[in-house]
Amino acid sequence: MIFLQLFWEFFKTGLFAVGGGLATIPFLKEISLKYPWFTPQDLMDMIAISESTPGPIGVNTATYAGFHAAGLPGALMATFALVLPSVVIIIFISRALERFRDSKLVQRAFYGLRPASAGLILGAMFEVFLVSLFHPAAYHGLATLGDFLNLPAIVLFLAVLAAIRKFSSVHPIFFILAGGICGVVFQL
Repeated sequence: MIFLQLFWEFFKTGLFAVGGGLATIPFLKEISLKYPWFTPQDLMDMIAISESTPGPIGVNTATYAGFHAAGLPGALMATFALVLPSVVIIIFISRALERFRDSKLVQRAFYGLRPASAGLILGAMFEVFLVSLFHPAAYHGLATLGDFLNLPAIVLFLAVLAAIRKFSSVHPIFFILAGGICGVVFQL
């Protein structure tokens, strides 16, 4: 039964997450709330690691969740289910696109997918930003501002932002490594 659940959830994620890895985040958050395969906090950690390592977020998360749920066979099932819709759609589109390349309807459909993808990515970015810099779970009406703000993360974010502006010629890998080290050291 677990393999069927893994397949179904990650198949849906792969089918509807148009726009790449970041577009999978809303679907992955929903999975984290529905099943015990990974927590929302695990998802935030996986996003941070996936953004600084090779491989798309969705595939890395599917592999992790599948492994956590059912070992190596679960990891293979979840990863396969996530990429299957893309492979099938690419095969059909590549065959049909040659025939309908000049169709105004097809061009408009692709044009219409752009804002949907951008919206999914923007929503995911906002959620990661919110969870990283604030403690929304600690906010219960009249809580103090200190309980709501993650001050070390905000200070680190502002410092990195200032460093990026000042040292714009430095390769981004150095900022990624510095952010990872600070996250480990400060337990952010």
